Amino acid sequence: MLESLRSLVQLKSFEWDRIERRLLRCGNIDDVRRIAKRNLPGGVFDYIDGGAEDEVSLGRNTSAFVDMKLHPNVLRDVAIVDTSTTLFGVERQTPILLAPTGFTRIANPEGELAVARAAAKYGMPYGLSTLGTRGIEELAAVAAAPLWFQVYVWKDRGVVKEMLSRAEQSGYEAIIITVDTAVLGRRERDVRRGFTLPPKIGLDTLIDGALHPRWSIDLLRNEPITFANVAGMTDIDGTTAIALSDYVNAQFDQALSWESLEWIRSATNLKVVLKGIQRVDDAQRAMSEGIDAIALSNHGGRQTDGTLAPVQLLPDVVDAVGGGIAIICDGGVRRGSDVVKACALGADAVMVGRPYLYGLGAGGERGVEWVLDHLVSGMKRTMALCGRSTVRDLTRDLVTF
Repeated sequence: MLESLRSLVQLKSFEWDRIERRLLRCGNIDDVRRIAKRNLPGGVFDYIDGGAEDEVSLGRNTSAFVDMKLHPNVLRDVAIVDTSTTLFGVERQTPILLAPTGFTRIANPEGELAVARAAAKYGMPYGLSTLGTRGIEELAAVAAAPLWFQVYVWKDRGVVKEMLSRAEQSGYEAIIITVDTAVLGRRERDVRRGFTLPPKIGLDTLIDGALHPRWSIDLLRNEPITFANVAGMTDIDGTTAIALSDYVNAQFDQALSWESLEWIRSATNLKVVLKGIQRVDDAQRAMSEGIDAIALSNHGGRQTDGTLAPVQLLPDVVDAVGGGIAIICDGGVRRGSDVVKACALGADAVMVGRPYLYGLGAGGERGVEWVLDHLVSGMKRTMALCGRSTVRDLTRDLVTF
C-alpha cells in the first residue's frame, strides 16, 4: 500500500516566475481577464473591458458564439490539421488577425511592441491604431509578421495623407479605415470614473495607483505615453489628459462618406479594409466601390449599443457578397471554436482585440502569447473533433444558431 501511495503522491515543482505561475493556472481567456483586472487600476481595466451604454452589444458579441451549435462529423482523417488560409492572395498560418486598439501602453509599458512580437510567432497580421502608443516606423522595425495600419480619418486630410505615406514606406500591407466613429459612443464606465487619456492624477487615481504599485512603478519608469502616430501633427498628442469623446469630436471628420473613399484610394497603394460594416447593403456598396475587404464590426460593442453581433450578420453578408470581397468577422471571439464557427459561416478571417489586451495586462508579451496559443490550439482541437482537417473544410453545415 505504501508503494501505491508513493506512486500517486508526487510533489509538483514550484514555478518561481510570477507571471508564468499565474498563466499556468489559466484555463481560458476569462481567467486571463481576471488576472488583468487584478493587475490594472480600475479605470484602466474598464477602459479596456467596457462597452457603450448598457453594454448589450458587448455581451451579444460573445453570447452569439456561445449560442451557436456545432454538428461534428466523425470517422474523418484528422491526423494532420492545417489551420492555414489565404487572404489577399497571401498564405497565412491561421485566419486570425489582431485588431487595432488605441492607447495600448496603459495595459503594459511595451504596448504594441509586445503585441507585434507575439503576433509574429504565430504569423498573424497586426493592426496598429492611429491612436496607438508606438509609432508606425517603430513598430515596423520590430515586426516580423505583416502589419496593417488603422486610420481614423481626420478633418485635416494632410495628417491622414502623411500617415498613409509613412505606413506605405514602412512596408505595411493594408490600411483599415474605421467607419463607425462619426462620434464616440457613450462608454458609461468611463463616464462614471471620469476617465481620461492619460489618466488624470486625483485622489481616486492616487489610491488606485497605490493599490496597483507594480503598474504605477512601470508607468513612472517608462517614457510618457503619447498618441505616437500623430505626435507633433496635431494640437493634442496624448501627453495631456483629455476626454476621448472630446478628442474624437474635435479631430475626426464627421463628413466622412462613401464619396470620401475615392480620395483615400488615391492617397495609398495599400489594400483597403473598411472596418465597421453592420448592414448587407453597406457590404454590397463596399464591394461595388472596389474595396479589398470589409470587417463586420460594431467596434467591440463600444459605439452603437443594441446592434447585431457581427457573427449574426455574417451569413447574410456572405450570401450577398461572398467571393467578391474578403470578409473579416470582428468581435466576440474568445475561443478557437469561435474562429471555427465564423469560418464555417463564410468569414475569410476573424479579428481579435480585447483578448490580447487582457493577455497584455496579465503578463505582457507572454500573456499575449498565451492568448494566441489558446486560440490557435483551440481552433485545431475543434477542427479535429468536428472531422475537418483544413479551413476549406469548414462549411456552413457545421453550425446552426
